[in-house]
Amino acid sequence: MTVKDILAAIQSPDSTSEDFAALPLPESYRAITVHKDETEMFAGLATRDKDPRKSIHLDDVPLPELGPGEALVAVMASSVNYNSVWTSIFEPLSTFGFLERYGRTSELAKRHDLPYHIIGSDLAGVVLRTGPGVNSWKPGDEVVAHCLSVELESSDGHNDTMLDPEQRIWGFETNFGGLAEIALVKSNQLMPKPDHLSWEEAAAPGLVNSTAYRQLVSRNGAGMKQGDNVLIWGASGGLGSYATQFALAGGANPICVVSSDQKAEICRSMGAEAIIDRNAEGYKFWKDENTQDPKEWKRFGKRIRELTGGEDIDIVFEHPGRETFGASVYVTRKGGTITTCASTSGYMHQYDNRYLWMSLKRIIGSHFANYREAWEANRLIAKGKIHPTLSKVYSLEDTGQAAYDVHRNLHQGKVGVLCMAPEEGLGVRDHEKRAKHIDAINRFRNV
Repeated sequence: MTVKDILAAIQSPDSTSEDFAALPLPESYRAITVHKDETEMFAGLATRDKDPRKSIHLDDVPLPELGPGEALVAVMASSVNYNSVWTSIFEPLSTFGFLERYGRTSELAKRHDLPYHIIGSDLAGVVLRTGPGVNSWKPGDEVVAHCLSVELESSDGHNDTMLDPEQRIWGFETNFGGLAEIALVKSNQLMPKPDHLSWEEAAAPGLVNSTAYRQLVSRNGAGMKQGDNVLIWGASGGLGSYATQFALAGGANPICVVSSDQKAEICRSMGAEAIIDRNAEGYKFWKDENTQDPKEWKRFGKRIRELTGGEDIDIVFEHPGRETFGASVYVTRKGGTITTCASTSGYMHQYDNRYLWMSLKRIIGSHFANYREAWEANRLIAKGKIHPTLSKVYSLEDTGQAAYDVHRNLHQGKVGVLCMAPEEGLGVRDHEKRAKHIDAINRFRNV
């Protein structure tokens, strides 16, 4: 049995669930990996100089054993997130430590502790097999997967599964990720594939869409409401492009911070009106490596008020981290909220606590999303309320270049990867709905 036979079944309009269940599974498949014996290959280099194209490999790997509550999925498409970049440059630390720790938790988890790490935290594809105890999904189901992996054996995670002590990000803190022809997931990661999208479009929103939903909309994040002024850093990027859409769809007022006129134009095309080009306006929040410049915070705050009719920011959607955090805390209104994740410019944040403490502001840490939040975010995609921000698509063989683009910020929105899909544009089931939203679906492809 080969991957080509699986692909033929997926592309046949007559294939049934029974047909997929009867397909013999291949002994091995192609997957994007990093290698444990190469974790020191970038030692001594600056972060910017670490090249994912050198550490990312396309290997033939054995099919993992299927356990209870799990599913094997034929991956038609995936995408590149910052966590894949971090994995590939072994920052802030090697992900093999995650795999080793996970491997010690149970006999079944030992499967993940390997000398190679199959990466990737998004997928769109078709269920091939389900393990014991899986009743909601069956072979042949067209799905996308969110990346929350939980065990839920502790009480801590039962109000919010993100608080499970054994919470991990699939394809980053676990093995057998989505940048591959086949992936291993827990069945409670699966969600219905939006039927008006192609495989690569459906794979793109997953991680970033769910992350933005929790951080901005959910009661576990900022709890955004109509009329809120929302400052969105990197508003045309992977996370920010979804935050901008959520703000607009929810009746809030996004103030979009971008770094070029091209990125500003993308935000305008989404419907945003208040846009700050931080490069064109020359904001430098740091005088040097160790000293921030409060005068620049104040200049930034003044510019925001010009765009909002004199109002300050209710919610800051923070993800750059070190470079911007002091400014974010300063410009937030009294009683306002800064929600933070990722810290792509550095994890060690500095801010003047007087502006937080005396103005009763809140900082909320936000990390990915629980199943319900991910489901709600995917439902909005399926309804055509929120759209993919896919800008470019690579082959599985060129994943290293895709990761390099994201690492060097050469991309807009999301960068997709075809895994088993032989070409772009496949997998669309509802052409009428697609036609209705085609301009929005292609918005990031046309820049």
